[in-house]
Amino acid sequence: MRRILSRVATVAVAAASLAATAVPVGAAAAPGLSFRPLHYNINGYNWGGYAAQGSGFTSVSAAWTEANATCNSTNDLYAPWVGIDGYGSSTVEQTGVATDCSSGRAVHQAWYEMYPANPVYLSTSSYPVSAGDHITASVTYAGSSKYTLKLNDSTRGWTYTTSKSLSAQRTSAEVIIESPTGAYPNFGTLNFTSATVNGNSLGSYGPVALDPSNGAYEARTSALGSSGTSFSETYLRE
Repeated sequence: MRRILSRVATVAVAAASLAATAVPVGAAAAPGLSFRPLHYNINGYNWGGYAAQGSGFTSVSAAWTEANATCNSTNDLYAPWVGIDGYGSSTVEQTGVATDCSSGRAVHQAWYEMYPANPVYLSTSSYPVSAGDHITASVTYAGSSKYTLKLNDSTRGWTYTTSKSLSAQRTSAEVIIESPTGAYPNFGTLNFTSATVNGNSLGSYGPVALDPSNGAYEARTSALGSSGTSFSETYLRE
């Protein structure tokens, strides 16, 4: 389903460029836009987190506790996710949990996307997610243009795994929060842990730090912890 945006012109232009629509799996998807890396820059725009750059990336994973977000408006939409590609390339292989405020309350829904294919939202009855749930996400390159995307909610006791094919460059790996609408709900502080790339610490790749900004910073990305596998995102404004 396509979200209709009523924001400033720059966000409206970005939203118009997001052609993908949500495709539900076994249930109606929460309204949302494609979690595609549009209009990011060194200050992040709608991205916060870290992006490792290079070549031949084969895996990325991270864990977090789903935040208890408060909606500022029905335009608020964001997701923590992990992925390969996206930062400087035209494909993204990614999975995470979206928090959507279009209904007037925060709705959490697991999803994955093999951009430029449409995002796929998982059934909320089969794969429920709530604030406080412990989430682990990973994307792994299995060779021959095949990727395994895995999402686990250990609080609820479910794991979703899918294998998809896509011809991609594998020139970046990310642990990210993103708002396709450029409007974040108040998620407080979200802590990423166990962030690894190719089985090594995220920090060992000297990743680029991104702070989402839509005229003013919307969230702040912390420095990586001493192990290079943890950092936090702190909400600042919608």
